[in-house]
Amino acid sequence: MSPTVTRNQLEFAFPDVHPDARLHIRVHRTLRVPDDETTYGLPPSIGSFPLTNAESVAHWSRTWAGSDVLLPMWQAEAAWFSFSSPEDYPFLVRISVGGINAVTGDDFSDAVDFQGEDYFEVPEQPWLDGFRVDEKTVRQFVAMPLGGGYTAAEQLTGADDGSLRIQVTPLRGSVWNERTATRREEPTLDDPDMMVLCAEAPGAAGAMGMGAGGSITQSIATPIEPRTNWDTGTIGEAVLRIVNSADWEGLTGTAPHHAPPTIEEYLQYGYPWFEWYDDSLARRGDSRLSGLKTVKEIGDAKGESPLPDNPSFDPPAPHIVTA
Repeated sequence: MSPTVTRNQLEFAFPDVHPDARLHIRVHRTLRVPDDETTYGLPPSIGSFPLTNAESVAHWSRTWAGSDVLLPMWQAEAAWFSFSSPEDYPFLVRISVGGINAVTGDDFSDAVDFQGEDYFEVPEQPWLDGFRVDEKTVRQFVAMPLGGGYTAAEQLTGADDGSLRIQVTPLRGSVWNERTATRREEPTLDDPDMMVLCAEAPGAAGAMGMGAGGSITQSIATPIEPRTNWDTGTIGEAVLRIVNSADWEGLTGTAPHHAPPTIEEYLQYGYPWFEWYDDSLARRGDSRLSGLKTVKEIGDAKGESPLPDNPSFDPPAPHIVTA
């Protein structure tokens, strides 16, 4: 099943599994952290990206399906994903970026790899800021044009299918019923969008994919649910297509969102940074993505400057986010 697009978010609902089985996914605009030797905290959201069904635009590519969702991003703009369920209903989530798994770096397959753990679980993992490198860091998602060798998929496989695929699998309804009948009331991280700010940032065309940007402190939680708890016969999927914001008005008739803030502007506004790292849940070991070259490294090797704003700076002390 495909999600609905409502208020700039993807909404999955599985009423045949359980009335509580609802998952909301947002793609957040944020600061692109410098691609240097520093590992930065989690930058906050400066608003959600607008999302539009491909079938609703006048001019759309023959490579898109009508159910695909268009995501406008400026070249070299960064993004992160948030995942939330109104009732904290558990979901298994897998993300393909250009045809590779964002957690393992392996080729994305339709079937869940429970042994290789090519997925993460919500609500234990409320955010994903980039490609998992090791147990403490990710490389930020950065939009880059296809065909130039800058995307992670092009680098690892020589090709990029130009899509972001998000697959979600709900917990079995019977397991949820047993759990909710006996669970105690405990404090939870009940607002995974708590990093979102109300302030709006001030103010090369064609399809794009995701390259690897700067280093961010973020762990990917180890799965805790037994595989038999998942309703693997029920899968929802969203296919997102990144469109250069320079082409957005021509496709949709609406002006694109503001260009992302520069690092100087970001620091001037005093936006906070965050840190959320639970050593007890962090997935151990490196991934295939640990050897990924960054957008800057590829540009340096080609004699190009793909990142228009990349000065290093001393990151401020982050706000600690706890469950």
